[in-house]
Amino acid sequence: MEILRTLGAVEPRHRGAVAAIGNFDGVHLGHRAVIGEAARIAGDLHAPLAVLTFEPHPRMFFQPDAAPFRLTSAAGRAARLEELGVDLLFELPFDDAFAHVSAEGFVDDVLHGALGPRHVVVGYDFNFGHRRRGTTDMLIERAGHLGFGATKVAAVHESDGAVYSSSRIRQCLTEGDPRGAASLLGSPWEIDGPVEQGDRRGRTIGFPTANLRLGGLICPRLGVYAVRAALTEGDGAGSWMAGVANLGVRPTVNDRGVLLEVHLFDRDIDLYGRGLRVRLVDFIRPERKFGGLEELKAQIAADAARAREILGA
Repeated sequence: MEILRTLGAVEPRHRGAVAAIGNFDGVHLGHRAVIGEAARIAGDLHAPLAVLTFEPHPRMFFQPDAAPFRLTSAAGRAARLEELGVDLLFELPFDDAFAHVSAEGFVDDVLHGALGPRHVVVGYDFNFGHRRRGTTDMLIERAGHLGFGATKVAAVHESDGAVYSSSRIRQCLTEGDPRGAASLLGSPWEIDGPVEQGDRRGRTIGFPTANLRLGGLICPRLGVYAVRAALTEGDGAGSWMAGVANLGVRPTVNDRGVLLEVHLFDRDIDLYGRGLRVRLVDFIRPERKFGGLEELKAQIAADAARAREILGA
């Protein structure tokens, strides 16, 4: 998948794609319906499949002091889109200038003028342009006048009738229900990023860990999880490994800041500085403080046994 991060990077060979448009935070099943429709049309037209999205998320631009809410980092979103077969990712910067582009300017100048798609596909609730004045009906009408197609995809509903949404996924995660989140995402929720150099305390008690920060992602319920992890590049990339992880502030050893500490089963790999994807599969228990390292060690062993049982490892 080729990623273009400015309109100036668009070349003639990039024009003529079928593009799904949206923020696609989490790339959940509702998003996948939009991308799937774009893929179907791209196949019919023998055209490349593209996604047009924005970075940072517009909500982060307009509410910079809000608590972290994102379900995917830019890299995590790109990885999921590539797995869905997307050929081109237009990841445009959302800044003050872009926020003031009119709805008409977005269709005329950004879409038609700069990107030149043959067809665009959006969700039922897509709004765009300054003050979100642009609507799906306006997009479809204006695209027709400019000579490219536009399709609106209806809402996709869960079995209980609710519309698939990022807010429901966030609720599942904060309540400690990663399986519920996975049912809405279509795959387990992930944390991704570089492995940090730690204090190696885990190695001294027989449970070496790879440590990741949440960055700008939403913070799920603190506690212990059964996980699967995969390297993002280099030898072994994409091969999922079973493990157990603690998400928390490490109250027993008085550390500060939320950290995901991942112990991989039956592996001895130097992960420092390497990129890692970690999927939360199931919640085992809340985080709690222990009386000392021996008590902590015994509990980690019990947690690891439970995670192996859950994961069949």
